[in-house]
Amino acid sequence: MMKTLQELYKEIMEQELKSGRVMMEKYDDYPMDCLLHPKEYAPVISAGNCDSCGEGGACQDSCVFDAIQKINGKIYIDPKKCTGCGVCIDVCKMGHLMENREIYPVLETLCDRGKEVYALIAPAFTGQFGERATPGRLRSAFKKIGFQGMVEVAAFADILTLKEALEFDRHVQQEGDFQLTSCCCPVWIAMIRSIYHDLVGHVPGAVSPMIAAGRIVKKLHPNAVTIFIGPCMAKKKEATEPDIADAIDYVLTFQETKEFFEAMNVHPEELEEDEREHSSKAGRIYARTSGVSEAVEATVEQLNPGKKLKVKARQADGVRACKELIEKIQKGETDGNFFEGMACNGGCVGGPKALIDKEKGKAFVNAYGDWAAYQTPLENPYVLELLERLGFSDIMDFLNNSTLLTRDFSVPAR
Repeated sequence: MMKTLQELYKEIMEQELKSGRVMMEKYDDYPMDCLLHPKEYAPVISAGNCDSCGEGGACQDSCVFDAIQKINGKIYIDPKKCTGCGVCIDVCKMGHLMENREIYPVLETLCDRGKEVYALIAPAFTGQFGERATPGRLRSAFKKIGFQGMVEVAAFADILTLKEALEFDRHVQQEGDFQLTSCCCPVWIAMIRSIYHDLVGHVPGAVSPMIAAGRIVKKLHPNAVTIFIGPCMAKKKEATEPDIADAIDYVLTFQETKEFFEAMNVHPEELEEDEREHSSKAGRIYARTSGVSEAVEATVEQLNPGKKLKVKARQADGVRACKELIEKIQKGETDGNFFEGMACNGGCVGGPKALIDKEKGKAFVNAYGDWAAYQTPLENPYVLELLERLGFSDIMDFLNNSTLLTRDFSVPAR
C-alpha cells in the first residue's frame, strides 16, 4: 500500500533529524534549519569546516560571482551573490558543498489537500525519468502523488520565443545592432546584470519561461501553488528574486523529484497516459544549446520573411565561456547579432541535477521537438488561445502591453 503524504512526511522528517544529529557531529555548521526554510539560504550550502585547500581554494577560484568566502577555515556562501550554477560543488574534492533542497516544504504543501498544486516541468524533462516515462505518464505520476496537474514549461517558452522574436525584429535594424537573449538561463542573466551591466540595454525585458509559466498559471488559477521541476539549482535563486518572487513557490530538481517518486513507490513508466500537447518544436528545444537561437531565428523568419538582417546567433556553454563571449561582444570581436549563454555545458540537459548524460538528454529533446505538431509559436493555436485568454487582441498588443511577462533589468541584480 502506498504511504499517505502525511505518513511519508513524518517518516522522512524523523529520519532526517536523526541523520542530522550524526551529520552535525561531522559538519559542525550544517544548517538543519535549511531543510525546513530553504528560501532563507543560498542555492549552494556549505556543510562544514574546510582546511584542505589553504586560504584560497578551488571553490573560490571557480566562482565568477565572488560568492564564496573562507574565514578561519570555514566556508561561507553569500546568499545574495550565489546564483546556484553549481560549479563550486563540481570542483570541491572534499564534498563540503551541497545543493539546497526544497522537498520538505513541498511535502507539507501537498499534505494540505485544500491547495491546488501544479508541477511546472522544464523542457529538459524528456527521458530523464526513463525512456518509457512519457510526458503523459509523468503527468499521471504527479497527479498520483497529489499534484493537481503537470504543466510543460515548453509551452511558455513558445510565448517567450514570440516575444524575443518580436523584440529582435523591432530593434535589430542595422549592422552593429545586437540582442542578448533573456530567456532560459538565470546564471547568464545574473552575469550580465551584476558584472557586465553596461550591456543590459541589449537584453529584452522579458522573464524566463519558468516565471512566465508561474505567473500565467496563477493568473488563470488564483489559488494555485506552483512548483518548478528541472535540472537546475540556479532556478532556486531565480524564484526568490524580489521582482519576480510572485511566480514560483518552490523549486525541485530532477534528482529531488526522482527521490520523491521512489519514496512514494510511484513508477511513472508503469502508469496510464494522460496526453496533452501544448508546445511547438521551438519551445521544446530550449533545453539544449542553440535551442533558443534556433527557435527565435525560425520565428523571426516567419514574422518578417523580407527582413534584411537575419539572425546570426552565437552561443556559449559554461560559465567561463559565457564570460568570454560577453568580453568578445564588448571588444567588437564577434559578428553575431543574437547571443545565447548557457551556464551548463550542453544547455539545460547538462544541468547539475540532470539524471542522464547530456548527449542522451539532447537526443531526447531533439526527438520530442521533432514529434511536435507545430514548428513555431506562430503556428501553435494553443499559444494564440492563451494570449487571448490573457486579454491580448493581437501580437502587437502582446508586444506592447505584456507587462505580465516583462521585468526591468536596469537595476543591478541584488
